[in-house]
Amino acid sequence: MQLLGSTTSPFARRLRLYLFEKEYEFVDLDIFSTEGRHILTKNNPAQKIPALIDDDFCIYDSRVIYRYLAEKYDEAKLTWLQENQLTLIDAANDTFINLLLLSRSQLDSSEDRLFYNLQHERIEQVLTALEKKAAEGEFKQWNYPAICLYCLLDWIDFRELYVLDKFMHLTSFRFTTSTYKGIKETAPY
Repeated sequence: MQLLGSTTSPFARRLRLYLFEKEYEFVDLDIFSTEGRHILTKNNPAQKIPALIDDDFCIYDSRVIYRYLAEKYDEAKLTWLQENQLTLIDAANDTFINLLLLSRSQLDSSEDRLFYNLQHERIEQVLTALEKKAAEGEFKQWNYPAICLYCLLDWIDFRELYVLDKFMHLTSFRFTTSTYKGIKETAPY
């Protein structure tokens, strides 16, 4: 079983943490190089990482990959509460990635433009909702949604995209879980 991704992808890292003590091969791709783009496109027409190759079967998208792996390892399905948690986490991840790509394309997302404004509004709404969920103890158990939240928060800091200081519970969650098994070994640094 191979996981295609990059060491800096929060979507790939969440699966690397989930698979940390399981047998698999991680293939670190530079998706902006010609060779990396070719490998990615050959295995995932959506041209997104991660992708999981298990025998001759390739699965796209971290959420779908997790569902596949949970079934493969005979683990419980996500609850509807957890699905909603992941929807928020994924929305923030996607939005921050969009902002990073805009910046790398030398576009100023602080301009008063509809697309930029919607991205910034989404970030505030989602982080505020995740802060509330963390305060209510929804991420106390180290499970897949908690892993995904950790990867999001750590990646935001790694990319220097947002200062999380005003979100006390999210900051505390990240600090508390930063010593968990696999965190150091999968870090994007």
